[in-house]
Amino acid sequence: MSEPIENLDLQSPDLVNENFEKLAELFPNCVTESADGKAIDFDLLKQELSHAVVEGNKERYRLEWPGKREAIVTANLPTTKTLRPVREDSVDFDNTENLYIEGDNLEVLKLLQESYLNKVKMIYIDPPYNTGKDFVYKDNFAQDAKEYKEESGQKDEYNRKLIQNADTSGRYHSDWLSMMYPRLKLARNLLKSDGVIFISIDDNEAHNLKKACDEIFGEVNFIADIIWEKRYGRSNDAKLMASTIDHILLYRKSEDLSVLREVRTESANKGYSNPDNDPRGEWTSVSFVSQRTKAERPNLSYSIKNPNTNKEFTHPTNSWKYSEDKYKELLADNRFYWGKDGDQDFPRIKRFLSELDDGMVPVNLWKHQDSGTGDEGTKEVNALIGKDVFTYPKPTKLLKRIIGLGLDLSSNDGIVLDFFSGSSGVADAIMQLNAEDNGTRKFIMVQLPEATDEKSQAHKVGYKNICEIGKKRIRNAAINIKEETKADIDYGFRVYRLDESNMQDVYYKPQDYSQDNLKLFEDNVKPDRTPDDLLAQIMLDWGLPLSLKIEQANISGKKLFKVAGNSLYACFDQGIDETFAKEIAADAPLRIVFRDSGFKNDTAKTNVKQLLKQLSPETEMKVI
Repeated sequence: MSEPIENLDLQSPDLVNENFEKLAELFPNCVTESADGKAIDFDLLKQELSHAVVEGNKERYRLEWPGKREAIVTANLPTTKTLRPVREDSVDFDNTENLYIEGDNLEVLKLLQESYLNKVKMIYIDPPYNTGKDFVYKDNFAQDAKEYKEESGQKDEYNRKLIQNADTSGRYHSDWLSMMYPRLKLARNLLKSDGVIFISIDDNEAHNLKKACDEIFGEVNFIADIIWEKRYGRSNDAKLMASTIDHILLYRKSEDLSVLREVRTESANKGYSNPDNDPRGEWTSVSFVSQRTKAERPNLSYSIKNPNTNKEFTHPTNSWKYSEDKYKELLADNRFYWGKDGDQDFPRIKRFLSELDDGMVPVNLWKHQDSGTGDEGTKEVNALIGKDVFTYPKPTKLLKRIIGLGLDLSSNDGIVLDFFSGSSGVADAIMQLNAEDNGTRKFIMVQLPEATDEKSQAHKVGYKNICEIGKKRIRNAAINIKEETKADIDYGFRVYRLDESNMQDVYYKPQDYSQDNLKLFEDNVKPDRTPDDLLAQIMLDWGLPLSLKIEQANISGKKLFKVAGNSLYACFDQGIDETFAKEIAADAPLRIVFRDSGFKNDTAKTNVKQLLKQLSPETEMKVI
């Protein structure tokens, strides 16, 4: 078969593009991104072509990109959406304190602002890496519905689009930053004052992400760029250089976190021994000599004596680490090591393994031996939910190390949030840690129900979206952990799904009213919404955590929800009257909520309010 004949271009060369490429080759620092794609920074180009300083826009040190202002607006815009409970997908819904939330994480983070403000101890996220193949969220808040539908691209079930951010795009970095920036701003609000955030990222955006985080969290709150050895050995697949590491950026919320320690590892303990049979057990040693000179620390320069040789001496150039009083205290406690033969001039101080109950100072290089590899993460997921259904999951060995570092060593409690939760590896790791020390750590997983590709193995075995994969992993991991450890911990999770408000949308002009749509005013709640739906929205509106224990009771033939004891009572049944009010007033709930249309009549509504004022004056009553 003959080769097809190539068609003539029949157009003149695009000289603008050719000139652009020539300039980009000569001055790569002058290539930038604009609202319309790649562009030349002409102010910078002028400076490159001048020996004198060229006057132009005022210089400032900050990260800029096209769409940054819109990203800030996106974070600050309110949402009218709500979270609806999905009991059939949940495990032990009424008692568990763990959450799994399906929906766009931008909207979910907005909904959690009141209920979880300053309550989350640590956040871990593994966002899209912007490799040119990953999908990113496109938050087109300014477009109307018609414009939104006319654009090409993949949409999720909430009409929020995912776009493939090709590395050839003129807004390659800008679109990724516009996605991340508002989510990080909202996430910061949820952290406790001594909370931390870990973000996994690769080389493509590590530099931009750090600049964005410096701006959002403050440069002073940067702790480390942890290097994780995600694979060991050499790969010949790469054209220029094989990547064997990922970055994990670590920031704190504020300077309230002043000390960071991690659980000691077996490899760290290998450096301890007991060559002199000290009854206090294994030890290592550190030098007693300071790095400071005698001139810098004259008060720390004094004569010391080796008790084995009775030789008295000072250091020829440097001072000691501690004062003379501290030296005498250490000497009396047999804390000095004078070498194998006991005649060493400059002593070392013993540090005993048994006394290191406050963990160890972390380092920013995490080798695969202590943190696992990407291959290990894949094997874990394959065993739990099926082979090749989820790509590039982080190993639980790494996640457990992150969680162990992020939560206080003295406590096995705290809320951990992951709003790019993927296969829910963080939830798996938390249950493993809780089983090991009978802990009460809690997780909040947030994931967009992104549809699986029809050609993917995940789709072929029945997983329609990523959320189905994440929930399945939590269930199966819980079963395995319970069988292996017999630990009595929280294995459940409540599922919530992002949706439109529970309340009716009424946008009619007076002349448009008919008898049919006037019925909307009889009840302002949408007809397909359940009492569970209403309770979730009330908890969010009132700023109550969605993890609070929920009980149900029957009072005067009506269904009553009790949240966290008497913190919140809610009844959405019809026919509320004085008899019902008297019964619940005896419990003195802090808050009580009814449907506006739920009272027996207008008189009953007034009387219920007055009765609660008289019988339970501390109770705050509201209606929806």
